[in-house]
Order: sequence, then structure tokens, then C-alpha cells
Amino acid sequence: MSAEPQPRAEPFRLRGANFNLLVLRLLDARIDAVVPALGDQFKRAPGFLRFAPVVIGLGDLAVPPAEMDFVALVRELKALEIVAIGTTGGTPELRQAAIAAGLPPLRQSGGDEAAPSSAPAAPATAPVNPPPAPLAPSGLRPTMIVDQPVRAGQRVWAQGADMIVTSTVNAGAEVIADGNIHVYGALRGRAIAGGADNLGARIFAQNFDPELVSIAGFYAVREGLGKAPIGRATQVRLAGESLRFDPFGA
Repeated sequence: MSAEPQPRAEPFRLRGANFNLLVLRLLDARIDAVVPALGDQFKRAPGFLRFAPVVIGLGDLAVPPAEMDFVALVRELKALEIVAIGTTGGTPELRQAAIAAGLPPLRQSGGDEAAPSSAPAAPATAPVNPPPAPLAPSGLRPTMIVDQPVRAGQRVWAQGADMIVTSTVNAGAEVIADGNIHVYGALRGRAIAGGADNLGARIFAQNFDPELVSIAGFYAVREGLGKAPIGRATQVRLAGESLRFDPFGA
């Protein structure tokens, strides 16, 4: 007879972890203004925000709590398949009103409140997150080098580092770096650089044809790339609060 499996001595464990979260910075307290505009962006980038956990940024609002209906906001975001999980910034009164609606204030590791913008979270696909690279003697993580194509449904994140992809980022794939992103093949998926408000980060692609690009929370989808040099060697950088697309090389 086989021995019966023994129950584990402890039913669960708690441990700290870091996650890349999208911050929705509210610039208007009117839900009927915010939600339709967000819905328009959602339609332009299908799958980008679907089931994404978001933090509500309150730092740009200067309204009394009575003018901010957090319960309605959570309900309307849920209808768009966006999940609000907490808040950052804002006055103590606004934070208390959010807590009453089930949105706790979130803080970054180290105790500071979360920054007002963040790299977007990936859609509901199977993530592929390599373990963080070991720290270099200087205290900085070495550049992450990805030698294989990044396939549809994959997400690769260079935490605290730059990323070099020597092959293709396929449509439906996502690469995220807290620093710069270099793609020495075709960029057809999503590239998100400059986490933790790194406004100086850039994206370089040998063949630029993305679904979405983002730097420090400012992003553009395929339909909004305007006169970007599609199919050419291109760098993306921030100019103020706008993304700039410049060809490079020959």
C-alpha cells in the first residue's frame, strides 16, 4: 500500500514582490469624461489594457472628495475589462474616499508612494519573465540580451536594465525595459521603455513597425504613429510629453 500524502506543515506563505503596473493619471474628475476617452484608446489598441491591473493616479486632481465618484469609476473601468487595484498620490481626503470604495493607497518598495506614471502592464497572455540578472560590481544590472525571437503572447522584462533583442519582436509580443530597448531585427509587437519615470530612455529598432511604443508612460499605438518612418531604422524618444520618431543610420 502506498503511504498517504502528508499535509504540508504550512498552508501558505507571504513574500514581497515587485510588479510593473500601469498608472492611470486622472486629469479630470468627471467619470463621464474619463471613461469614454479611455474606451477610445482601448479600441485603438485592442488587448493592450484588457484585464490589466491599473493604479489610479490622483496627484493631478484638485477637487473635493465629493466630486470624485470612485465607486462609479471602478464599475466603469470593470466594464472596459480594466481592473483598478489602488491609488497613488492625491490629498488625504481623496485617498480616504478611495479607500471607502475599496482602492487602497499603494507604495513602492522602500516606502515611497508609487510614481505618477509607469510602464504599461501586459495583456492577459502568458508572460515570459527571465529571472533578474545579477548585479554588476557597480550596483547596476548588466544589459539583458535576448538572442531568440520574442513570440506572440510572450513578455520579456529587463528589470533595472537596458535590453538588446538580436532578433524579431513579433506581433502580439511585448518587451519591457527600465532603461533603453534596442531591437536589431523587426519590432512588430509592443516595446515599453523607461520604467520608473526614466524620461531619457529611448527605443531603437532596425525595422520599425510596432503595435505600440511607450517611454516613461507616454505611449502611441500603431494608428497614432503619424509620419514615423515605418519599416526603417528608427529611434523613439520623448520631446516634452510627446514621442518623437527619428530615422537613424544610412
